[in-house]
Amino acid sequence: MSAEAVVARPKPGILERVRAWLANPWAQPRGLAVFTWLYIAWSLIPVAIAVQFSFNAGRSRSTWQGFSLRWYISDPDLSVLHDPSLRLSLLQSLRLAGLTMLVATPIGVALAIGLARWRGRAAQAANFLMLFPLVTPEIVMGVSLFLVFTYLYDFIPLGTWAQFIGHVTFSISFVVVIIRGRLFAIGRDYEEAAMDLGASQTEALRRVLLPMLAPAIFASFMIVFALSIDDFVISQFLSTGAETITIPVRLYSTARLAPSPALNALASLMLFATLIAITLAGLFLRVARRRQAARGGSAVQDLAKLEF
Repeated sequence: MSAEAVVARPKPGILERVRAWLANPWAQPRGLAVFTWLYIAWSLIPVAIAVQFSFNAGRSRSTWQGFSLRWYISDPDLSVLHDPSLRLSLLQSLRLAGLTMLVATPIGVALAIGLARWRGRAAQAANFLMLFPLVTPEIVMGVSLFLVFTYLYDFIPLGTWAQFIGHVTFSISFVVVIIRGRLFAIGRDYEEAAMDLGASQTEALRRVLLPMLAPAIFASFMIVFALSIDDFVISQFLSTGAETITIPVRLYSTARLAPSPALNALASLMLFATLIAITLAGLFLRVARRRQAARGGSAVQDLAKLEF
């Protein structure tokens, strides 16, 4: 076949491409791809619609009436910024998420290092007990914490502090899982090399191990923030009044009784905060992996430059 004939050959049309795709001569698992995309669409389209109507100019939650920030900041009475109940819920969720992030992450890092370095008969049992909150149904956790703060530790009143302790309780296990994964990837070679160069165990931990754990620690901060701001069951069981109602509890209690696009706006803010936290965690871990891969084996050489 001449070069002119190849150039003059017409491109296949849409029907031809679809027919060729359906023919599937190489027997690729395209049905799985189609099913996956259908599931993703089924999961995300309702969320996208809810976010869309949070920017609706009118009160309708089914008819689009134009783009507006009315339900976020513009409406003088019903927007998230000006409605006291919605504003309190937003502030309470952010307060709990911030406090939980600052407390649960350091505790989880310390526990992960201790469990990873622990050698003994009780180590396996301790590791299992540390991960037990991950497999415990949240409703059981919520009821248990409610009974504990009501009948056992009654000096801690229900409300913000009880919610804070409850969030810390179930968040620590997630931090332990993330940090231990990073610890197993690092190994003990760098710590042992630092101690061979004269560092004490504490110096090796502070100047070698913790900097290498920094990406996982930052990811743990973001994951704990996302888990806390999304929590419903524990926040509901340990709340006492309007001042301790979080965003998920507010959405549950008012979505059926007094539907308003302001609720869509409040849910969208929670969704945006969660997505930002998860995205930052993923990006930080990705950048850290690229830097580690680019540096190669120079980490051991860098240890020799440290003065212990």
